Amino acid sequence: MPGLEFGIFDLFFMIVFWGLLIWAVFALIRRVSGHGCSHWIGHGWHGQKGNSAIDILKERYAKGEINKEEFEKMKKDLE
Repeated sequence: MPGLEFGIFDLFFMIVFWGLLIWAVFALIRRVSGHGCSHWIGHGWHGQKGNSAIDILKERYAKGEINKEEFEKMKKDLE
């Protein structure tokens, strides 16, 4: 068919273009859904979006999962 002749480079760039587009869509979906890359915290990699142990402990105390005595004991253990 006239006008539909693709060279090897055209095919290569089309595959790269669609691959990058699909990758970008998946990366955006992962970022919006909160499953993005892990963050560097202190001495290692953690997938908890930057929450340190003390932050998690404070959240548990605020939610009422632990009482003040447990909070203070665990906090002292972490320090």
